[in-house]
Amino acid sequence: MEVNNGTGSTACVAHQARASLLSSGTLGRHLAKRLVQIGVRDVFSVPGDFNLTLLDHLIAEPELNLIGCCNELNAGYAADGYARAKGVGACVATFTVGGLSLLNAIAGAYSENLPVICIVGGPNSNDYGTNRILHHTIGLPDFTQELRCFQAITCIQAVVNNLDDAHELIDTAISTALKESKPAYISISCNLPGIPHPNFAREPVPFFLAPKISNQLGLEAAVEATAEFLNKAVKPVIVGGPKLRVSKAQKPFLELANASGYPIAVMPSGKGLVPEHHPHFIGTYWGAVSSGFCGEIVESADAYVFVGPIFNDYSSVGYSLLIKKEKSIIIQPNRVTVGNGPSFGWVFMTDFLTALAKKLKKNSTAMENYHRIYVPPGIALKREKDEPLRVNILFKHIQDMLSQETAVIAETGDSWFNCQKLRLPENCGYEFQMQYGSIGWSVGATLGYAQAAKDKRVIACIGDGSFQVTAQDVSTMLRCGQKSIIFLINNGGYTIEVEIHDGPYNVIKNWNYTGLVDAIHNGEGKCWTAKVKTEDELKEAISAATSTHTESLCFIEVLVHKDDTSKELLEWGSRVSHANSRPPNPQ
Repeated sequence: MEVNNGTGSTACVAHQARASLLSSGTLGRHLAKRLVQIGVRDVFSVPGDFNLTLLDHLIAEPELNLIGCCNELNAGYAADGYARAKGVGACVATFTVGGLSLLNAIAGAYSENLPVICIVGGPNSNDYGTNRILHHTIGLPDFTQELRCFQAITCIQAVVNNLDDAHELIDTAISTALKESKPAYISISCNLPGIPHPNFAREPVPFFLAPKISNQLGLEAAVEATAEFLNKAVKPVIVGGPKLRVSKAQKPFLELANASGYPIAVMPSGKGLVPEHHPHFIGTYWGAVSSGFCGEIVESADAYVFVGPIFNDYSSVGYSLLIKKEKSIIIQPNRVTVGNGPSFGWVFMTDFLTALAKKLKKNSTAMENYHRIYVPPGIALKREKDEPLRVNILFKHIQDMLSQETAVIAETGDSWFNCQKLRLPENCGYEFQMQYGSIGWSVGATLGYAQAAKDKRVIACIGDGSFQVTAQDVSTMLRCGQKSIIFLINNGGYTIEVEIHDGPYNVIKNWNYTGLVDAIHNGEGKCWTAKVKTEDELKEAISAATSTHTESLCFIEVLVHKDDTSKELLEWGSRVSHANSRPPNPQ
């Protein structure tokens, strides 16, 4: 008989039990647990022979739901939409043929600062370093083509073909994606996910990210310089931009707005990140195509605070904004620039906005000017009986559908401009992809966003040309039991391209869109479709979608004239066209 003295056999048994526990972990289980720990509950995938074993391990995780998509492009778009609602998304494809199909979606997520964990099942670890030629490659004994493509559009790449360092590579890739708010690429050899290894605990150590802390002296100097600049101004304004999201700075932005008394506007790509129910909200600042009276107030200000802006040819309407650098405070996620003067690095947006709010004098002059010049929308839209439906009538009714229980997804095209004019109620979601502007993005993004935000009903506004690119994954929405409302705006072509530069290539083959969705439905899942040509038909369809068919995916095809566009698109298109067609500079 052995006596336990605290250091004897019991300790030995405990050590052996712990060793056994550690050795029972696998790479596949570790990855699944890590995804759950960072907030992922749904992974969008397309199976292929190099990722099948890995998919088995993801399915085995009870807190993870694997969603099979019709193609990899849509799986990537879905992970993008999911990350917008959840803060992080994930997708899985197979080596090269799947990975290269994902590239466009991941590039879009990179442009929009979304942490998407892009996982690819790779070749057997024994094939690395050999002269073998594998299928799914371009026929060369070189496995790096996919990796080299992803290097430009992800913040970190991990090729896992050895279990000894797999734990570190996976955790570093995931943590870097979260810290940088950019996609990460992880390739995992197909023979590794199920092999036990002592580096993988059965329950991984909880995930931890060190907080970003501003340089205190730099922060103080930036706040002092900015407060001095703004407190001298007569009629300053604040404009919110898309990088409010990556900085998680919506709350400090609101603190600044409340403390300052300045009017607040939003850049088009920042819509949904600034509270439009706020009493100081004046609309979208988009140069020549701004909301009524908003552009005049911003461009006539003697100081404008841009919080997280992206200035590109689209957001600047072909480089035509009437703003001057010497009047600007530019607040980026980790840098503040004051006019033509000092620029302060390692100053984080959330810290800066909170500190600046305490130093500003209240100034409501610009807000008073806005109220002075503002004229509310005038003549109500009228129509004749059975008049063909107009786009502005459609969006008048979509406006009435919005609440805190809805979210809007706006596809690239005229939906950008029409959705931009929607006034968002408090907590109403809003997403679109302005920086990358990939047509077809919205179908996958609707799938992903609706899967992440189950408390909201998604209202997607999609043009016919865009829908033709990615229509298949309406199928996946039905498999997932989603209840989004899709407005398919059928005007017979690529309208946004028509207004930039017209040609026969902008005309597309018309489809029977409701018939297509009915065929995809095929009696499996809950789906309701309608085709509308008049306002009365539209009102009936909306009533049915929001009362009778609340638990169904609703697809409403809206037929409108091919030249029925927003006035903003006409103005914007001509200016972007002018910017695109500038002749070469003289040599």
